[in-house]
Amino acid sequence: METRELRYFVTVAEELHFSRAAERLGIAQPPLSRAIQQLERRLGVALLERDRRGVALTDAGRVLLDEARALLDGAAAAARRTQRAATGANRLVLATKAGANHDLLRQLLDAHAAEPGAAEIEVVLCGMGDQARMLRDGRADVAFMQRPFDALAGFDTEDLLTEQQVAILPADHPLAVRRSLTLADVTGLPDLPVARWPRQDGTYEPGPGPEIHDLSQLAQLIALGHASAVLCASSRSWLWSAHVAVPLTDAPHVTTVLAWPAHSRSQAVAALVKTAVQL
Repeated sequence: METRELRYFVTVAEELHFSRAAERLGIAQPPLSRAIQQLERRLGVALLERDRRGVALTDAGRVLLDEARALLDGAAAAARRTQRAATGANRLVLATKAGANHDLLRQLLDAHAAEPGAAEIEVVLCGMGDQARMLRDGRADVAFMQRPFDALAGFDTEDLLTEQQVAILPADHPLAVRRSLTLADVTGLPDLPVARWPRQDGTYEPGPGPEIHDLSQLAQLIALGHASAVLCASSRSWLWSAHVAVPLTDAPHVTTVLAWPAHSRSQAVAALVKTAVQL
């Protein structure tokens, strides 16, 4: 299989429409259709079901979609890391969600910088769930991720910090004076729905709460009394005076981990992990 064919297939599978896929790829529709047909002949299976209603993935097509994404990410990662190695720069890219575990990150960066010959660390702030994609396609070498929320399959990890979760409420809300709350206390508020973060595939769980894209948006909605949130206790570091964090007694604990690709042989990554272990 050629990476070009896989890229064509992934685009069609995501759009489920040949014309839109061709437009996205910047090619004409006939050669796109021929490429998909050639791929199906080569594999000996039908990847797409085509009828008057549109295009749908077969079971085989769904499997290939997952595998093709992984292969394309791997090819992109190989190119990026090879090009980076050619520069001779002793440098790592660390991806983390904006606002996540600022104090812990600062401690790790300071401790690592104090080591002889330490690699330069570039911190890239990203959105919810972006760390895994950045590790897989080579845009990042290591990442701060959280168990059980982030997908850690295919990565090696080192646990850094386990903490409880808290409810973030408007400071003037009646529950803000409580010393602790339960999840039922927070999720049952009709006037203050829990904000919804995107899942790994970019979709949102159904519910009344607003769809959140970043922390600044969340902070504003909570301050206005339009939403609440359930986050790690370390989120207190970015709270405004208009916010209050109340511990949750029955929410699962969250562990922040340092993650990196399982196949990595980078000495710079190994040195950073060693520093993290010593912390």
